Amino acid sequence: MASSEPRAPLDAEARYRRRQARIGGLVLAALVLAPLAIRDPYWQNVLILTVMYAGLAQAWNILGGYCGQISLGQALFFGIGGYVATVLDASAGVPTLLGLVPAGIAAALASLLVGWPCFRMSGHYYAIATLVVAQIGYLLFLNWDAVGGASGIFIPYVAESWPHLQFRSSKLPYYYAFLALAAIVWLASYALENSRWGFSWRAIKDDPIAAESVGVRIFRAKLVAAAASAFFTGIIGAVYAQFVAFIDPDSVLSGQLSILITLPAVLGGVGTLWGPALGAAILIPLSEATRSYVGGSGSGLDLIVYGALVMVVAVAKPQGLVGLVPALQRHAAAARVRREAARAA
Repeated sequence: MASSEPRAPLDAEARYRRRQARIGGLVLAALVLAPLAIRDPYWQNVLILTVMYAGLAQAWNILGGYCGQISLGQALFFGIGGYVATVLDASAGVPTLLGLVPAGIAAALASLLVGWPCFRMSGHYYAIATLVVAQIGYLLFLNWDAVGGASGIFIPYVAESWPHLQFRSSKLPYYYAFLALAAIVWLASYALENSRWGFSWRAIKDDPIAAESVGVRIFRAKLVAAAASAFFTGIIGAVYAQFVAFIDPDSVLSGQLSILITLPAVLGGVGTLWGPALGAAILIPLSEATRSYVGGSGSGLDLIVYGALVMVVAVAKPQGLVGLVPALQRHAAAARVRREAARAA
């Protein structure tokens, strides 16, 4: 016989997380079906880049958003992942699918080497240090003949296959590969948010001294965040190398790429679950469209457009576009109350 006692209301945090999980499932289902409505190759390519940068921004957000360590050298880990998978495939015949984990591990190890000295700095000093280290990495690969140097490496075509992540007849397999990776990074962020690491990172971001006083091992927590962020970034870099079938320092290690990885999270909202994806959904299509229509002249108007967008959001809504959601909810609730009051009158 069922109990007549009322069920205890769900904890607010539990309700929030269930709602986010449901939203995540709906968004993923919509993105899986999106290519059915987008048949133009150009816009399919834009869709691929959008989900790729959503995954990259989400990975950056683990370190820069939750932990508050603003990295401006994320391209270093993207490039290391791409080079490791490419060299394993081109030189040793290791299928790229099997090379993804080694690529991610190599990027994570590189992040530990970078973080070991750099995490002894804080604030803008750390950000500048990551920028400098990334530039050193760029110059190293630019002059490293064993990995192609400035000429780069053309990835030989083996066969149309998932193990090698090579597809010539259609771009859609790359879309689903990047979408799967973006979903994995989102799920990892979702799990980490409410984990011991997630609470430690947010405590470090809010007040490092207070965090240390309650037992948070700050240096170790930062290293874990950096390794997790770089691991996912390296794997996405490995898939990107196969997507373009070519890798060189300018394509995977440039400073501009580091900025492009960072901007979607800044635009959407750092330290939030949906900010990086929302920022990528707006910034990347806008960037690609303006580059196609007004960027070809070399005037750089495409950079001006989305740079201005980020500045407007930073001034008007510093917490990012996700900060608009509560405001819209309050506006809708107020409008509903006004309508009910008008009907009652």
